[in-house]
Amino acid sequence: MTVLSMSKQEFNRLDVLLRVQSGRLRVVDACGLTGLHRRQVFRLLRGLKQDGSPSLLSKRRGKPSNHRLSAEVRALAMSLVRERYADFGPTLAAEKLAELHGCSVSRETLRGWMIADGLWTDRRHRLPSPHQPRRRRDCLGELIQIDGSEHAWFEARGEACTLLAFVDDATSRLMQMRFVASESAFDYFRTVRAYLQAHGKPVALYSDKHGIFRVNAKDAVGGDRITQFGRALMDLNIDIICANSPQAKGRIERAFGTLQDRMVKELRLAGISTIAAANAWLPGFIDSYNARFGRQPMNAKDLHRPLTEADNLDEILAWREVRTVTNNLILYYDRMMLLLDPTPFARGLVRQKVDVVNYPDGRFAIQFEGTPLTFRVFDKIQTVAPGAIVENKRLGAALAMVKEHQATYAPNRRRHDPARQRPPNNLEAPGSPSKSRPRRGGIPASPA
Repeated sequence: MTVLSMSKQEFNRLDVLLRVQSGRLRVVDACGLTGLHRRQVFRLLRGLKQDGSPSLLSKRRGKPSNHRLSAEVRALAMSLVRERYADFGPTLAAEKLAELHGCSVSRETLRGWMIADGLWTDRRHRLPSPHQPRRRRDCLGELIQIDGSEHAWFEARGEACTLLAFVDDATSRLMQMRFVASESAFDYFRTVRAYLQAHGKPVALYSDKHGIFRVNAKDAVGGDRITQFGRALMDLNIDIICANSPQAKGRIERAFGTLQDRMVKELRLAGISTIAAANAWLPGFIDSYNARFGRQPMNAKDLHRPLTEADNLDEILAWREVRTVTNNLILYYDRMMLLLDPTPFARGLVRQKVDVVNYPDGRFAIQFEGTPLTFRVFDKIQTVAPGAIVENKRLGAALAMVKEHQATYAPNRRRHDPARQRPPNNLEAPGSPSKSRPRRGGIPASPA
């Protein structure tokens, strides 16, 4: 028995031609189904009658393409790759061959040549990248891993929120946790303050590359390329290290995996559905978790440093930005115009740099070298700018603020409000006017 390997197109042509031979299909219809002219259809019918199904197979099968590059081009390209670009990927190597050597080869063609010669491994055949465990730190407080996890912690009983967690690398203990609406710098300020007051200052914090911890913009203009959170840690003499991958901070990633299972069920059993109640419940859960999953450090020495009088947490853990005082004693900050009181001291600050300070508790201040200045807000627009860019982790909080602000509008300005809906027409509600005004003669319309 002879077995033929046919492509889908060849098999479809065979089916159509067999129906033409049996008289079940006209030649005109076969031309439409195969996309061939009458002359081609008759040629295929003759071949099918003389040689059978093998006549429909392509005569170029198993032979090299007529459009392939010559062996000289392949030899030249591969010799250059072996000599200069052995560790290059196919895309970059093809660019360099065309740019520096005038050898134009498509990246996919070069990829096939490099795979055939053993210079490149197909993605499907590569070994998975190993993520070997890193040895724990020796002492408590030497390295604290920090991160936030947005999750439906209250399930259907409440809105999804974010849990900020601080995990000690040496012991896997939960050092500090806090439920917040979204992952923001102010929430990290509050959590760090509670951590410092409870344990002292650690040697370093280990985080991901979120914009709160690291300046990710390559073309950032101005500033010292340090975030507000990084500036606060520098003032406290605490280092911050950003991990290159989630696997690098596996302690806290595995802790969140456990918390998203156990804590969700514990919150359900406790009947907790609000952030305030969950934060009040957390200390007891942290103690039970550490007793179950915590371990002893290799070295019993605690590297936490106590806070000193110079560590003014109120001033350090705040959002600080520099602004220039104009000739009219005016500052512009966050869509606001701030007017300094024209005191003799303030008059001498014209064209000087001052600090605009936002505190996590909602206070607002202007300082010059630590000296507070009195001011008043001349103009403030409490709206979200159209097209404003909002980080993904803060999108929920931003939408909640927008909804809260829109709720203050008059009913006729709210989208989808019943007051803005068009009245029913006479077909939908006979006898009711189609305009929002009384009928002629001043007779009010009867309700539908």
